[in-house]
Amino acid sequence: MAKDKVSSAMFFVLLAGLIWSFGPFIVRNINNAELIPWQYSLIRGSAIFLILNIYLFLNEGKNFINNYLRIGFSGFIGGACLGLANITFVFSITTTTAAVTMMMLGAMPFIAALLAYIFLKEKISKNTLIAMIIAAGGIILISFDSKETGTLFGLINGLISSSAFAGFTVSLRWKKNVPKLTTVSLGGITAAIVSLLVLFFYDSNILISLKSSSLSALHGFFVCSALILYSSYAKYLPAADLTLLSLTEVLGGIFWVWLPLLGVNEIPSANTLIGGAIIIIAITFYGYNARRYRFRY
Repeated sequence: MAKDKVSSAMFFVLLAGLIWSFGPFIVRNINNAELIPWQYSLIRGSAIFLILNIYLFLNEGKNFINNYLRIGFSGFIGGACLGLANITFVFSITTTTAAVTMMMLGAMPFIAALLAYIFLKEKISKNTLIAMIIAAGGIILISFDSKETGTLFGLINGLISSSAFAGFTVSLRWKKNVPKLTTVSLGGITAAIVSLLVLFFYDSNILISLKSSSLSALHGFFVCSALILYSSYAKYLPAADLTLLSLTEVLGGIFWVWLPLLGVNEIPSANTLIGGAIIIIAITFYGYNARRYRFRY
Protein backbone atom coordinates (compact mmCIF):
# COMPACT_ATOMS: atom_id res chain seq x y z
CA MET A 1 0.00 0.00 0.00
CA ALA A 2 2.81 2.40 0.93
CA LYS A 3 4.62 1.75 -2.33
CA ASP A 4 1.40 2.40 -4.27
CA LYS A 5 0.97 5.78 -2.57
CA VAL A 6 4.60 6.70 -3.21
CA SER A 7 4.27 5.75 -6.87
CA SER A 8 1.09 7.81 -7.22
CA ALA A 9 2.77 10.75 -5.49
CA MET A 10 5.74 10.55 -7.86
CA PHE A 11 3.44 10.54 -10.89
CA PHE A 12 1.32 13.49 -9.78
CA VAL A 13 4.30 15.60 -8.71
CA LEU A 14 5.87 14.97 -12.12
CA LEU A 15 2.57 16.03 -13.68
CA ALA A 16 2.49 19.17 -11.51
CA GLY A 17 5.90 20.15 -12.85
CA LEU A 18 4.71 19.71 -16.43
CA ILE A 19 1.66 21.88 -15.77
CA TRP A 20 3.87 24.60 -14.27
CA SER A 21 6.03 24.42 -17.37
CA PHE A 22 3.45 26.37 -19.39
CA GLY A 23 4.60 29.50 -17.53
CA PRO A 24 7.42 30.60 -19.89
CA PHE A 25 5.17 30.05 -22.92
CA ILE A 26 2.42 32.22 -21.41
CA VAL A 27 4.92 34.96 -20.51
CA ARG A 28 6.20 35.03 -24.09
CA ASN A 29 2.67 35.81 -25.27
CA ILE A 30 2.00 38.69 -22.87
CA ASN A 31 2.64 42.10 -24.38
CA ASN A 32 5.61 43.76 -22.65
CA ALA A 33 5.41 41.47 -19.62
CA GLU A 34 8.54 43.06 -18.16
CA LEU A 35 6.64 46.37 -17.83
CA ILE A 36 3.68 45.00 -15.87
CA PRO A 37 5.11 42.52 -13.31
CA TRP A 38 2.97 43.78 -10.41
CA GLN A 39 -0.24 43.72 -12.47
CA TYR A 40 0.69 40.25 -13.69
CA SER A 41 1.32 39.07 -10.11
CA LEU A 42 -1.92 40.66 -8.88
CA ILE A 43 -4.09 38.89 -11.45
CA ARG A 44 -2.25 35.58 -11.19
CA GLY A 45 -2.41 35.56 -7.38
CA SER A 46 -6.10 36.51 -7.38
CA ALA A 47 -6.84 33.70 -9.85
CA ILE A 48 -5.05 31.18 -7.64
CA PHE A 49 -7.02 32.33 -4.58
CA LEU A 50 -10.39 32.33 -6.37
CA ILE A 51 -9.96 28.99 -8.14
CA LEU A 52 -8.63 27.29 -5.03
CA ASN A 53 -11.56 28.42 -2.89
CA ILE A 54 -14.07 27.34 -5.53
CA TYR A 55 -12.36 23.94 -5.58
CA LEU A 56 -12.52 23.70 -1.77
CA PHE A 57 -16.20 24.74 -1.71
CA LEU A 58 -17.13 22.09 -4.30
CA ASN A 59 -15.30 19.42 -2.30
CA GLU A 60 -16.07 20.43 1.28
CA GLY A 61 -19.05 22.76 1.12
CA LYS A 62 -19.27 25.81 3.38
CA ASN A 63 -17.17 24.05 6.01
CA PHE A 64 -14.03 24.77 3.99
CA ILE A 65 -13.94 28.22 5.65
CA ASN A 66 -13.16 26.50 8.97
CA ASN A 67 -9.84 25.35 7.49
CA TYR A 68 -8.55 28.90 7.73
CA LEU A 69 -8.97 28.67 11.51
CA ARG A 70 -6.87 25.49 11.64
CA ILE A 71 -4.00 26.59 9.46
CA GLY A 72 -1.62 27.39 12.31
CA PHE A 73 1.87 28.87 12.24
CA SER A 74 3.24 26.43 9.66
CA GLY A 75 0.39 27.24 7.29
CA PHE A 76 1.00 30.99 7.57
CA ILE A 77 4.71 30.48 6.96
CA GLY A 78 3.94 28.28 3.95
CA GLY A 79 1.48 30.81 2.55
CA ALA A 80 3.97 33.66 2.97
CA CYS A 81 6.71 31.63 1.26
CA LEU A 82 4.44 30.71 -1.63
CA GLY A 83 3.32 34.32 -2.05
CA LEU A 84 6.94 35.46 -2.13
CA ALA A 85 7.83 32.70 -4.60
CA ASN A 86 4.99 33.77 -6.91
CA ILE A 87 6.01 37.43 -6.96
CA THR A 88 9.74 36.89 -7.38
CA PHE A 89 9.23 34.27 -10.11
CA VAL A 90 7.30 36.83 -12.14
CA PHE A 91 10.09 39.39 -11.72
CA SER A 92 12.75 36.83 -12.61
CA ILE A 93 11.12 35.45 -15.75
CA THR A 94 10.28 38.96 -17.02
CA THR A 95 13.65 40.63 -16.34
CA THR A 96 16.24 38.02 -17.26
CA THR A 97 16.61 35.11 -19.64
CA ALA A 98 14.57 31.95 -19.17
CA ALA A 99 17.84 30.02 -18.90
CA VAL A 100 18.94 32.01 -15.85
CA THR A 101 15.54 31.53 -14.17
CA MET A 102 15.66 27.79 -14.90
CA MET A 103 19.16 27.58 -13.44
CA MET A 104 17.86 29.12 -10.21
CA LEU A 105 15.01 26.59 -10.13
CA GLY A 106 17.65 23.88 -10.26
CA ALA A 107 18.76 24.97 -6.79
CA MET A 108 15.39 24.06 -5.24
CA PRO A 109 16.15 20.43 -4.32
CA PHE A 110 19.34 21.43 -2.52
CA ILE A 111 17.66 24.27 -0.62
CA ALA A 112 14.67 22.10 0.26
CA ALA A 113 16.96 19.31 1.47
CA LEU A 114 18.87 21.74 3.71
CA LEU A 115 15.72 23.33 5.17
CA ALA A 116 14.04 19.95 5.69
CA TYR A 117 17.12 18.65 7.51
CA ILE A 118 17.32 21.74 9.75
CA PHE A 119 13.62 22.03 10.62
CA LEU A 120 12.23 18.52 10.12
CA LYS A 121 15.31 16.35 10.57
CA GLU A 122 14.58 14.72 7.22
CA LYS A 123 17.59 12.79 6.03
CA ILE A 124 18.35 12.73 2.33
CA SER A 125 19.09 9.36 0.77
CA LYS A 126 22.26 8.72 -1.21
CA ASN A 127 20.28 8.02 -4.38
CA THR A 128 18.30 11.25 -4.07
CA LEU A 129 21.53 13.23 -3.57
CA ILE A 130 23.07 11.62 -6.67
CA ALA A 131 19.94 12.42 -8.71
CA MET A 132 19.98 16.03 -7.47
CA ILE A 133 23.61 16.49 -8.51
CA ILE A 134 22.93 14.99 -11.94
CA ALA A 135 19.90 17.24 -12.44
CA ALA A 136 21.88 20.32 -11.35
CA GLY A 137 24.45 19.48 -14.04
CA GLY A 138 21.70 19.45 -16.66
CA ILE A 139 20.29 22.77 -15.47
CA ILE A 140 23.72 24.43 -15.56
CA LEU A 141 24.34 23.11 -19.07
CA ILE A 142 21.02 24.58 -20.24
CA SER A 143 21.92 27.92 -18.68
CA PHE A 144 25.11 28.06 -20.78
CA ASP A 145 22.87 28.25 -23.83
CA SER A 146 21.83 31.79 -22.98
CA LYS A 147 23.31 34.42 -25.29
CA GLU A 148 22.68 37.07 -22.65
CA THR A 149 23.85 37.13 -19.08
CA GLY A 150 20.53 38.55 -17.90
CA THR A 151 20.19 41.12 -15.19
CA LEU A 152 21.46 40.64 -11.67
CA PHE A 153 18.01 41.70 -10.46
CA GLY A 154 16.40 38.82 -12.36
CA LEU A 155 18.95 36.31 -11.12
CA ILE A 156 18.47 37.36 -7.49
CA ASN A 157 14.69 37.14 -7.84
CA GLY A 158 15.04 33.68 -9.34
CA LEU A 159 17.13 32.54 -6.37
CA ILE A 160 14.65 34.08 -3.90
CA SER A 161 11.76 32.36 -5.71
CA SER A 162 13.57 29.03 -5.63
CA SER A 163 14.35 29.41 -1.91
CA ALA A 164 10.81 30.53 -1.05
CA PHE A 165 9.22 27.62 -2.89
CA ALA A 166 11.57 25.26 -1.07
CA GLY A 167 10.34 26.83 2.17
CA PHE A 168 6.73 26.31 1.07
CA THR A 169 7.50 22.66 0.32
CA VAL A 170 9.02 22.13 3.76
CA SER A 171 5.95 23.76 5.37
CA LEU A 172 3.75 21.16 3.66
CA ARG A 173 5.77 18.45 5.42
CA TRP A 174 5.89 20.29 8.77
CA LYS A 175 2.45 19.75 10.31
CA LYS A 176 0.58 16.98 8.53
CA ASN A 177 -2.81 17.88 10.02
CA VAL A 178 -2.71 21.42 8.60
CA PRO A 179 -5.05 21.93 5.59
CA LYS A 180 -2.53 21.99 2.74
CA LEU A 181 -4.75 23.59 0.11
CA THR A 182 -5.68 26.42 2.45
CA THR A 183 -1.96 27.19 2.63
CA VAL A 184 -1.93 27.43 -1.17
CA SER A 185 -4.90 29.79 -1.02
CA LEU A 186 -3.02 32.03 1.41
CA GLY A 187 -0.07 32.07 -0.96
CA GLY A 188 -2.27 33.32 -3.78
CA ILE A 189 -3.96 36.07 -1.79
CA THR A 190 -0.63 37.15 -0.26
CA ALA A 191 0.84 37.71 -3.72
CA ALA A 192 -2.30 39.57 -4.81
CA ILE A 193 -2.48 41.87 -1.76
CA VAL A 194 1.22 42.78 -1.85
CA SER A 195 1.00 43.53 -5.57
CA LEU A 196 -2.13 45.65 -5.08
CA LEU A 197 -0.51 47.67 -2.29
CA VAL A 198 2.59 48.34 -4.39
CA LEU A 199 0.47 49.47 -7.33
CA PHE A 200 -1.64 51.68 -5.07
CA PHE A 201 1.21 53.43 -3.25
CA TYR A 202 3.20 53.94 -6.44
CA ASP A 203 0.10 55.29 -8.16
CA SER A 204 0.51 52.79 -10.99
CA ASN A 205 -2.18 51.82 -13.45
CA ILE A 206 -3.79 48.57 -12.31
CA LEU A 207 -5.61 48.03 -15.59
CA ILE A 208 -3.79 46.24 -18.41
CA SER A 209 -4.93 44.94 -21.79
CA LEU A 210 -7.59 42.25 -22.00
CA LYS A 211 -5.10 39.87 -23.61
CA SER A 212 -2.51 40.34 -20.87
CA SER A 213 -5.17 40.07 -18.14
CA SER A 214 -6.57 36.87 -19.63
CA LEU A 215 -3.15 35.27 -19.99
CA SER A 216 -2.21 36.24 -16.43
CA ALA A 217 -5.41 34.62 -15.14
CA LEU A 218 -4.77 31.55 -17.32
CA HIS A 219 -1.32 31.24 -15.81
CA GLY A 220 -2.94 31.41 -12.38
CA PHE A 221 -5.22 28.53 -13.38
CA PHE A 222 -2.26 26.37 -14.43
CA VAL A 223 -0.28 27.24 -11.30
CA CYS A 224 -3.27 26.53 -9.04
CA SER A 225 -4.03 23.18 -10.71
CA ALA A 226 -0.44 22.06 -10.27
CA LEU A 227 -0.31 23.25 -6.66
CA ILE A 228 -3.39 21.19 -5.83
CA LEU A 229 -1.60 18.06 -7.06
CA TYR A 230 1.73 18.99 -5.50
CA SER A 231 0.28 19.86 -2.08
CA SER A 232 -2.09 16.89 -1.93
CA TYR A 233 0.73 14.37 -2.38
CA ALA A 234 3.45 16.20 -0.41
CA LYS A 235 2.97 13.97 2.64
CA TYR A 236 4.18 10.90 0.76
CA LEU A 237 7.61 12.17 -0.33
CA PRO A 238 10.49 14.00 1.39
CA ALA A 239 10.89 17.70 0.55
CA ALA A 240 14.04 17.20 -1.53
CA ASP A 241 12.35 14.50 -3.60
CA LEU A 242 9.30 16.69 -4.24
CA THR A 243 11.36 19.55 -5.64
CA LEU A 244 13.55 17.18 -7.64
CA LEU A 245 10.58 15.59 -9.40
CA SER A 246 9.03 18.99 -10.11
CA LEU A 247 12.03 19.83 -12.31
CA THR A 248 9.93 18.47 -15.16
CA GLU A 249 8.91 22.14 -15.27
CA VAL A 250 12.26 22.85 -16.95
CA LEU A 251 11.78 20.12 -19.56
CA GLY A 252 8.21 21.14 -20.36
CA GLY A 253 9.17 24.80 -20.56
CA ILE A 254 11.69 24.00 -23.28
CA PHE A 255 9.22 21.80 -25.17
CA TRP A 256 6.26 24.20 -25.24
CA VAL A 257 8.26 27.11 -26.63
CA TRP A 258 9.69 24.80 -29.31
CA LEU A 259 6.43 23.13 -30.39
CA PRO A 260 5.62 24.69 -33.81
CA LEU A 261 1.89 24.22 -33.23
CA LEU A 262 1.99 26.79 -30.42
CA GLY A 263 3.66 29.40 -32.58
CA VAL A 264 6.76 30.41 -30.58
CA ASN A 265 9.12 28.15 -32.55
CA GLU A 266 12.20 28.45 -30.34
CA ILE A 267 14.43 25.62 -31.54
CA PRO A 268 16.47 24.19 -28.65
CA SER A 269 20.24 24.16 -29.04
CA ALA A 270 22.51 21.19 -28.52
CA ASN A 271 23.25 22.35 -24.95
CA THR A 272 19.55 22.53 -24.18
CA LEU A 273 18.85 19.08 -25.60
CA ILE A 274 21.77 17.49 -23.77
CA GLY A 275 20.87 19.29 -20.54
CA GLY A 276 17.27 18.12 -20.86
CA ALA A 277 18.42 14.56 -21.43
CA ILE A 278 20.56 14.76 -18.29
CA ILE A 279 17.55 15.90 -16.25
CA ILE A 280 15.51 13.00 -17.64
CA ILE A 281 18.31 10.62 -16.64
CA ALA A 282 18.35 12.09 -13.13
CA ILE A 283 14.58 11.73 -12.69
CA THR A 284 14.63 8.20 -14.16
CA PHE A 285 17.48 7.23 -11.84
CA TYR A 286 15.54 8.59 -8.90
CA GLY A 287 12.30 6.88 -9.94
CA TYR A 288 13.96 3.50 -10.46
CA ASN A 289 15.59 3.56 -7.04
CA ALA A 290 12.55 5.01 -5.28
CA ARG A 291 10.45 2.01 -6.30
CA ARG A 292 12.93 -0.25 -4.52
CA TYR A 293 12.51 1.41 -1.15
CA ARG A 294 9.63 2.46 1.02
CA PHE A 295 9.54 6.08 2.12
CA ARG A 296 8.55 6.86 5.65
CA TYR A 297 5.80 9.45 5.95
